[in-house]
Amino acid sequence: MTEKFYCRSCNSSKILPILDLGKVPLANALLSKEDLSNADASRYPLELVFCQDCSLVQITETVPPEQLFSHYLYFSSFSETMLSHAKSLVERLIGEFNLSQDSFVIEVASNDGYLLKNYQENDIPILGIEPAENIAKVAEENGIPTLVEFFNADVAKKLKSEGKQADIIHAHNVLAHVADLRGFVEGLSILLKDTGRAVIEAPYAETMFDKLEFDTIYHEHLCYYSLTALQNLFAQYGLIVADVKLVPLHGGSLQLYVAKEAFAQPSRAVQMMIADEVAWGVENYETYQDFQQRVEHLKDVLTGVLSDLKQAGKRIAVYGASAKGSTLMNYFGLTAETLEYVVDRSSVKQGYFTPGNQLPIYAPEKLVEDMPDYVLLLTWNFEAEILQQQAEYRQRGGRFIVPVPDVRIV
Repeated sequence: MTEKFYCRSCNSSKILPILDLGKVPLANALLSKEDLSNADASRYPLELVFCQDCSLVQITETVPPEQLFSHYLYFSSFSETMLSHAKSLVERLIGEFNLSQDSFVIEVASNDGYLLKNYQENDIPILGIEPAENIAKVAEENGIPTLVEFFNADVAKKLKSEGKQADIIHAHNVLAHVADLRGFVEGLSILLKDTGRAVIEAPYAETMFDKLEFDTIYHEHLCYYSLTALQNLFAQYGLIVADVKLVPLHGGSLQLYVAKEAFAQPSRAVQMMIADEVAWGVENYETYQDFQQRVEHLKDVLTGVLSDLKQAGKRIAVYGASAKGSTLMNYFGLTAETLEYVVDRSSVKQGYFTPGNQLPIYAPEKLVEDMPDYVLLLTWNFEAEILQQQAEYRQRGGRFIVPVPDVRIV
């Protein structure tokens, strides 16, 4: 770290290094043909660190949110896994919290309305808050009322003054992205009704370290949460984690039920997870110190496998123009010398090129049309879904390489 860095949660300066991924391009900054001549102009440091005072794991670089999210190319509705998860979660919450036409539900970072539409189908009033104008427009076209804003305490105060406090506030895969972390959490405390719940999902730091999910680290993901670190954060604003579940999304995510401290008590599940984290060593720097070495070993193994395949005359493509894929390819130095192209189910990504190594992005149908020998699966968090979708490619002899946590060929 060349400059003094202060923890995003507790403002401590007691910060220690974990992993340095060097300077890499923004993971979701896909390139058009016109961009290719100037493709390597913007690279940013990507360094993971640990706060000794509150145990929060975070990166040191803050790219302006407007640069990252005002025009965004990730649409949740392209994932069957996300759609199914959202539907089952909403159905459960409606029953568990007796939600009705008299309730009000808000989702922060509501994307294209993939989750809120399930409430709308049950006649429950909703509001989406989404900073990406292009995605908010799609949500509005689908009938999901959406406020185009970055959520913070000021937005929450305005909505509260309009009588729009919420029974449920959803915040899925957004807390890790927030530059103004304390302002965001303060906003939740303002906007939540006294007996309401904020349902928050975020990738779990313990799983990330145990399963070597280093490719989850990119500039959009500023923080990597343990329950311990989250409790320390929420307590600053009169909030507690009332309940917690571990769900399989994105390789392992926390699903939190956050409440106002005066109106709830932590469940046994919360108490058990905190105890498990203490035993794991969540507060000890030693727990994180070998991460860089383990990532370097994985790099050696994967690049070795790919090199051997290329020398044997095999053709290799990629599945997933994802942020995690960008981190892996750029840090491991995987270029067009090894990989031919990328396929992705998201039609809004097709026709673009990946940041850093400039691989063209096509529709998944190209795999069967072209039949490369191997496909490097960079969206490994959706492995089951993708392998099922690519049954024909596999039946015809194509094989997938899954890189995390260990290199597997399936």
